[in-house]
Amino acid sequence: MPSRTPDAVARPAWVPPAGKPPLSARMLRATWRGLPAKRHEAGWEPGLEVPAADGSPLITDHYFPRAQGDFPTLLVRSPYGRGLPWSPQYGLLFAEQGFHVVLQSCRGTGGSGGDFDLWRNEAADGRATVSWLREQPWFDGTLGTVGPSYLGYVQWALAVEPPPELKAMVVQVGLHDPHALFHTDGALRLENLLAVGVGMTYQHQGMAPFLKATLRLRRRLRDATAARPLRRAYVPALGRELPWLDDVMAHPDAKDPYWHGASLAEVAERLAVPTALVTGWQDALADQTFEQYARLRAAGRETALLVGPWTHTSALQQGWPQVFGESLAWLRAHLHGDPSGLRPTAVRVHVGGENTWRDLDDWPPPAAATSWYPITGGHLTRQAPADRTPVTAFRYDPADPTPSLGGQLLSRTAGPRDNATLEARDDVLTFTGPPLTEPMDILGAVSARLSVSTDTGHADVFTRLCDVDPQGRSVNICDGFGRLRTTGQTPSQIGVPMSATAHRFPVGHRIRWQISAGAHPRYARNPGTGEPPVDATTFTPAHITLHTDSALTLPTRSEPV
Repeated sequence: MPSRTPDAVARPAWVPPAGKPPLSARMLRATWRGLPAKRHEAGWEPGLEVPAADGSPLITDHYFPRAQGDFPTLLVRSPYGRGLPWSPQYGLLFAEQGFHVVLQSCRGTGGSGGDFDLWRNEAADGRATVSWLREQPWFDGTLGTVGPSYLGYVQWALAVEPPPELKAMVVQVGLHDPHALFHTDGALRLENLLAVGVGMTYQHQGMAPFLKATLRLRRRLRDATAARPLRRAYVPALGRELPWLDDVMAHPDAKDPYWHGASLAEVAERLAVPTALVTGWQDALADQTFEQYARLRAAGRETALLVGPWTHTSALQQGWPQVFGESLAWLRAHLHGDPSGLRPTAVRVHVGGENTWRDLDDWPPPAAATSWYPITGGHLTRQAPADRTPVTAFRYDPADPTPSLGGQLLSRTAGPRDNATLEARDDVLTFTGPPLTEPMDILGAVSARLSVSTDTGHADVFTRLCDVDPQGRSVNICDGFGRLRTTGQTPSQIGVPMSATAHRFPVGHRIRWQISAGAHPRYARNPGTGEPPVDATTFTPAHITLHTDSALTLPTRSEPV
């Protein structure tokens, strides 16, 4: 473990306070199974005030191991409060493993002073907190960061100008680009926006207000998402006006000056701090994690990637024993000098269809791009079409929008689902391949190319890969969304990224390509008029024709890794 700085050595000895971690944290901690054995008892020093960059007090709780000696520090900054689940998951558990943990409420949340901003304060307030740490007698000069979702964003913000003390980061189901969380190809990711709205507004107030607000959103979700216009229709569902949410809805273009400085994607390219990444195949931020990993690897940085069978929330629930174990191993290796818990490869992924884990040297692994083509009768074939002709057509009515079902969401409805009710609709196309005679492994990014014509000139496309078992049950694997303009009856082509997967299609299963013109309220419906969806009050149905020069492209491996 690195030695203390000369200044820290010269300071008076620190006398740990007698406080125990909160009872609620200890009770929840006692229910968890499958975690590493604790090394130390934990202490708690709550309610510290740390000056923000503007001087506002940032309310901070300090967890620590009750043991002699120096221990590295973990900084965990959150807009969601410092209570459950953060106090046991990050404060108590990591203190038991030999870390000081500084759990801090972001500006304007959890009792901290000032006003909350969706991203503009985090870099400066992170640096201000590190300046405060340098003055603490227990800080030994070795710092790491850890946390999920927006707690990942604040880590990237600190890394814009990383302090020399920062030696390791663990970004779990993490965010680096707020715009991409709320917008895709010009479409508003409506369900994500409402989920973030309730979380940012109420979770830092405590579990009771957060639960009450969540239940209210569920009751009023249909009204909030079906309103014409959408703008401000969220207020009854969220209980108040949120200026930042109004701003997000009003600025769909990533190049708008409003979003200047919001994306921290490029930080990974120059970051020298070893960084571990965690996500799930059904995480709403999975694609941001894959981008983080690709940038770190391209820059030759030290990184690791864990991808489980998780959604954004289940990674911290059902997946927590593995997420915590691997996060702890990374932090012990880089802050305690103990690499004994690290896995031998950079990447570990869960493979759906066979429910196993695979260790890989990199992501994505080498694979052959294989294309599948839609033909009349709802079939999917490997044989490329000889010419461009219509395959089939359907009618999309924004007044009765194609509903979203499962997939990469922030909400409890995320994840793999039986798609039977969705595929029974007239506005959903399915193209299904023959039963497989040998297993097929798909590892990497999935994509689609669609050739589409419309009678209105405006259309969205939602494209999904499904696994159909011998009983006919169709389960979603991954999907993607795109928006296009068409002219007359001339088809327009659009490429649609469909995220990534690691999945085995067993013998007897079939590959299904599902195509529709929306997934509401995951994405705000296209009104069909060219009017911005948040302002639209008039809807125009669209007749959409799919043509044969469309293709689903899968990264295929003929044998297991």
